[in-house]
Amino acid sequence: MDADLRRDWHLSELADRARVSSRTLQRQFRTFLGHSPRVTLQDLRFKAARRKLLHATSATKIMDVALGCGFAHCGRFSVEYRTRYGETPSQTLQRQSLPAPAGRPLLPTFVTAHQQPAIALGRIEAQSRHGDMARHLTDALIMALLRAGMAVSCRRASARYEISGGLTDHEARTELTLRLTDTITGRLIWAYRAEVDLADDELMAARIVTALQPSLRLAEMDRVRHVPDHDLVAHDLALKAMPDVIRLDAQGNDHARDLLERAIQLDPDDALATALSAWTHAQRAIYHFTTTPTEDRARATELAHKAQALPGDATVLAILGNALTLVDELAAAEIVISKALAVDGGSAWAWSRSGWINLYKGDTTAAIERFKIALDLAPHDQLAFNNFVGIGCAHFDAGHYDEAAIWQQRAVLDHPSALWIHRTLCPSYLLSGAQHEAKRSLALWRAGCPELTIAGVEAGLPPLTWSCRTRIVGALNDAGLPL
Repeated sequence: MDADLRRDWHLSELADRARVSSRTLQRQFRTFLGHSPRVTLQDLRFKAARRKLLHATSATKIMDVALGCGFAHCGRFSVEYRTRYGETPSQTLQRQSLPAPAGRPLLPTFVTAHQQPAIALGRIEAQSRHGDMARHLTDALIMALLRAGMAVSCRRASARYEISGGLTDHEARTELTLRLTDTITGRLIWAYRAEVDLADDELMAARIVTALQPSLRLAEMDRVRHVPDHDLVAHDLALKAMPDVIRLDAQGNDHARDLLERAIQLDPDDALATALSAWTHAQRAIYHFTTTPTEDRARATELAHKAQALPGDATVLAILGNALTLVDELAAAEIVISKALAVDGGSAWAWSRSGWINLYKGDTTAAIERFKIALDLAPHDQLAFNNFVGIGCAHFDAGHYDEAAIWQQRAVLDHPSALWIHRTLCPSYLLSGAQHEAKRSLALWRAGCPELTIAGVEAGLPPLTWSCRTRIVGALNDAGLPL
């Protein structure tokens, strides 16, 4: 499609070239790109048009660019272009006539959300023969950062972080090295090294931003960790609460809930604080952190509905999708997660939540596929263990109890304070014939939750399939959990 953007590709043609059925092609497009082939073609056309306008000369005409990229109607192209990029094609074109600062590429100051830390994209050092490559990659990185909901600035003095790097030749290949540093302390936050993919600089930029995000999130959480609460604004209080929220354990939940209540008092419309608070209350009901699950579930639902009306980036949308899923609003959660992946296809949190949604709908194959995508994107993320739990639950639902126990035991080893994992680990052991391990798992769970009962488990179970819920409750009863 990318090689012939002007062609009106039909699904059957694409399927023939890929040597698969039309149905398989559509399913794989949605799994790995998040869109149908038709929507993907439209995205490719807009990316190509954007690239041409960013590298335009004074003789470039918008109509020629639109037609060359497969857009037959220039007016519709302009309207959709502005929706996607926050400016008209003519504004992009006019900006190219401005003088660039000496020794630096011309970068506009984009701001996607006032709370986001600005990132300055410094010069990518390169020898003259790689100059075009460096400029193309810089432009692609700008767009990838913006699509991920980050703020990009051309002024280092106004940015909290800076990305810099260079292109170097190693035998027959060209390597890219990038660094993310704190502009105030000079501390190195993240480093990246890879062979340059000349065939698709936009795909490479997306991969870079995906690799960057966990480290940037950790840096932001670390920035506010030692600051007194009374010196923080609502968004920073939410950042301070986030490490406790994503622990998915009772102690972290209690601490996060207090911080988030203060954040919402300071700013009732802070999207991150509202979405995190919704997820925190949903956790209390689902993971048995409370004696009043009905009230916590109702509060989670109220906050989630409020967060739906607030503007948020891919991270906020992924968090909101978590909350909506846990209060059993799967249709709304699916819409929110689809939006998160449309904004940032490299969001490991959104892919993980997509896996849970598929699991709750009974599609275990698709669920495992999405959990593994999340793990591939961010294998060292703080929430990676929850993908292990998800894969284990999917195998449990499919009746593969040995495999279910392996994945959930891995999750427990990774995150032992998340005692609720034993809710499905114990039944996995029991149904696979490992009775001793099942009793030990239940004992560990009850040691941390001594008041736990079958009725309490049933009240807190997430929206798993009826068959899965029945087997969990039956196995826990057989293992000796009191009614």
